[in-house]
Amino acid sequence: MTDNFDLNEDIQEEEITEIIVDPKDIPDIDSKYRLILLAAQRAKQIQRGANPRVDLDPRKIKPTTIALQEFDEDKVNFEFISRDKVKQ
Repeated sequence: MTDNFDLNEDIQEEEITEIIVDPKDIPDIDSKYRLILLAAQRAKQIQRGANPRVDLDPRKIKPTTIALQEFDEDKVNFEFISRDKVKQ
């Protein structure tokens, strides 16, 4: 019995066209704890099939390592939102 499932069901990143962002627009990560949280979220995206933004093979390198390398090279787009925006 084989399961038929689509790997792209949960991947929203694949549906969005690639956006070129100036590295100056990416905010600085203010603590190692925030880096860990952001890298964990990015690693989940990679595990679900998102394409790495660095030249590492996801079949050979762990997703967390790829995610941290992406942050080192400022290839991940993110923004901080204020608590006011979260409550809305």
